[in-house]
Amino acid sequence: MRVMVIVKATADSERGEMPSTELLTEMGKFNEQLVKAGVLLAADGLQPSSRGKRVRFSGANRHVIDGPFAETKELIAGFWLWQVKSMEEALEWVKRCPNPMPTDSDIEIRRVFEAEDFGPELTPELSAQDERRRGESADRARPTRA
Repeated sequence: MRVMVIVKATADSERGEMPSTELLTEMGKFNEQLVKAGVLLAADGLQPSSRGKRVRFSGANRHVIDGPFAETKELIAGFWLWQVKSMEEALEWVKRCPNPMPTDSDIEIRRVFEAEDFGPELTPELSAQDERRRGESADRARPTRA
């Protein structure tokens, strides 16, 4: 199963304060463990919400809201995408993770929907379309050789 591991924003991350060399080193070691275990699919930090945008949908209308956004507890500072056997395995990995912030912080684990989760609403045609899209996206993400 795939899970998204979400690092919640803090006041420090929203101010754009960068992690220390020590924390970057600890996170690098942790990420290397994830790679060696075959768990890590993707990982990145996010810029503060002051550099972001939100789009509010209301019927056919779209309203753009410029950051920063007020509630830091609802914001994301970074993420991992992991392939694990169970939620318990994901939880064990998170418990081993260095604190991603210099202050108290929260990490949330959420399961990613898989095709079988959608039941009969995901028709064979829609499933084939999704597989095609994933393949094309993966092909575009691969670096080209000169």
